[in-house]
Amino acid sequence: ILTNYAVEIVDELPSDITLVELGSGSAVKTRLLIKALLAQRNTLRFTPIDISKSALKKSSEDLLEDHPSLRILAVAGEYQDGMAALKEENSGPELILWLGSSIGNLTRPESFAFLSGIQKSMSFQDRLLVGIDLRKSSTVLELAYDDAAKVTAAFNLNILKRINTELGGQFDLSSFKHLARYDEKEGRVEMHLVSLATQMVRIDDLDQKISFVEGEQIHTENSYKYSRKEIDTLVARSGLSLDGQWFDAQNRFSLNLMRRR
Repeated sequence: ILTNYAVEIVDELPSDITLVELGSGSAVKTRLLIKALLAQRNTLRFTPIDISKSALKKSSEDLLEDHPSLRILAVAGEYQDGMAALKEENSGPELILWLGSSIGNLTRPESFAFLSGIQKSMSFQDRLLVGIDLRKSSTVLELAYDDAAKVTAAFNLNILKRINTELGGQFDLSSFKHLARYDEKEGRVEMHLVSLATQMVRIDDLDQKISFVEGEQIHTENSYKYSRKEIDTLVARSGLSLDGQWFDAQNRFSLNLMRRR
């Protein structure tokens, strides 16, 4: 979507806009917007917010190497804390990015609350660009969350690995398997870890033993998907309005440009 529409997305933004990104990570997707913005102006202020200092340092160094006219003020911390700190630094309009599909990790009430919180901090010149994954068939979604390369399975099992590392857990990762299933009514992919045997697992730092029967599941994560109507409702209930909306060729994902009402 950004490859095709980055220029169109930024075309009518103010010339003095500051780019703010929530959960910037490696900023791979953001590069396309940065390139489009720098094609219109001599310099650009970019303020990424991420919990990982190392990711911020690496991505900032890489971006400055490719775009010397970029000015970066990186903030390591939670989204809301980072945005509050930046409001003291950024006096002009902002384009706030929340790319990927992180909003899907929130329940629907949580997503309303989160966007409402951002809306209250926005000026009428600010814009918010949010990536939202769309509802699709269960076959497509379940294959995406149980990929052949087992990337998502490793991500899910890493929860147990972290409990072992950080809390003295005794989980045998080979005795659990990854399961992804789509609940069409709720519009969410649910990720589970399934015990392959009846077993007892100790977590030393919590001084607890947890018993599992064969087939018992740990519900680890949800990823919510949205119809276009649900996006409209989400935007309206959050006190925002849509300035623009872009989709991929297969209508599987969306980018939504919002402003404060």
